[in-house]
This record gives sequence, structure tokens and C-alpha cells, in this order.
Amino acid sequence: MARKGTKKNPIIVRVQTEEKLHEVALICHENGWHFIAGLAPDKPEDLADLERALNPPAPAGRANVVGRNDACPCGSGKKYKHCCMRQSQ
Repeated sequence: MARKGTKKNPIIVRVQTEEKLHEVALICHENGWHFIAGLAPDKPEDLADLERALNPPAPAGRANVVGRNDACPCGSGKKYKHCCMRQSQ
């Protein structure tokens, strides 16, 4: 499946006010995303697609993996490869 915000898989939202519609349009335009927005003052807003596009989930199995050049999670300020990575091998 294509990622959200593409022509094949646009972000679909429902908003209650024109102000919110302009806000959504601005966010999508800034990120280069395609979107479909419905203005329905009498229905609850649905911004789930936009929220998922702004905060994509971490890839499965890599959520807690520390890269060798990342800061060490122990808080020493050193790179992981020069600190605790040596101890975990």
C-alpha cells in the first residue's frame, strides 16, 4: 500500500470549520501531501489520517534499537559505540 499523502493514498479528513480546513490544507501543502477534506459542521472531526502522517509509527522491531553513532542511553554523553556497546558484546 502506498504511504499516506500520495496521489494513490491521499490523507482524508473531516473538519467542522473553514478555519480548521485552511489549517489542514496548509499543513498538507507544507509537507507536499495530497489530501481530501470534507467540511461537515454537524459531524465530529476526523483527523486520524493527518495525525498518522505527522507521527508515523516506528518500524516493527526497531523501536528500542540504539544505533552505534547515537548518543548512549546511559546518559554519559558519549556515542554508543564508544560506551556501552562494548559491554553488550
